[in-house]
Amino acid sequence: MLPARFTARSFSDWLAGSGSLVGFTPARATKGRRRATGSRAPAPVLALTNRRWSLDFVHDQLVTGRRFRVLNIVDDVTRECIRAVVDTSISGRRVVRELADLVAERGSPKMIVSDNGTELTSNAVLAWSGDAGVEWHYIAPGKPTQNGFVESFNGRMRDELLNETLFFTIGQARSILARWVDDYNTERPHSSLGYATPAAFAAELERQRAGLTPPVASPPLLRDNTGRFLTAAG
Repeated sequence: MLPARFTARSFSDWLAGSGSLVGFTPARATKGRRRATGSRAPAPVLALTNRRWSLDFVHDQLVTGRRFRVLNIVDDVTRECIRAVVDTSISGRRVVRELADLVAERGSPKMIVSDNGTELTSNAVLAWSGDAGVEWHYIAPGKPTQNGFVESFNGRMRDELLNETLFFTIGQARSILARWVDDYNTERPHSSLGYATPAAFAAELERQRAGLTPPVASPPLLRDNTGRFLTAAG
């Protein structure tokens, strides 16, 4: 009989004395689902709304200690935060529902950029992007600057709101974040947008789109707020 308790050495001694384990089959190592990985920053895009969205999560907690997440979705050209989803849990299927709602409201983007987190490489997300005909670009692991637009937005949200506010309920958090996002989109001028607000810049692009050939996004549109380029050279 196999001893009830044994160390690695006693197990080896037992095997040597008893010969071999009759009927014993070692467990096979199983391979997990292959995850999508990225390799480089996305290419420049035309200066139009809905050309490319980027998304990422930011985390915080209520005063009770219960943690919650915020899924932020940003239009890379206009810098608008087009959705901020607050909840205690946001799965890949929830991400798909929010994106489907956005597409119904605004139309479909040409590309979505994200890191390769578990929710964003889920089967639900991969299936939706294929069915919707939206290219999903995963940045290289450990290269958050390749997703610099939403990373910059998350940093502002963290510094200006999350670190300065006590949240008592999820409902309160949703209300406060919604007001902050509205102020960010409609009241704050951005130097990278010619000191227009994201909402005003988006409206101007829509007015110019009719009858005009859209230019490739200028260098200011392809840099984050520190001035670093977000697109790979060459």
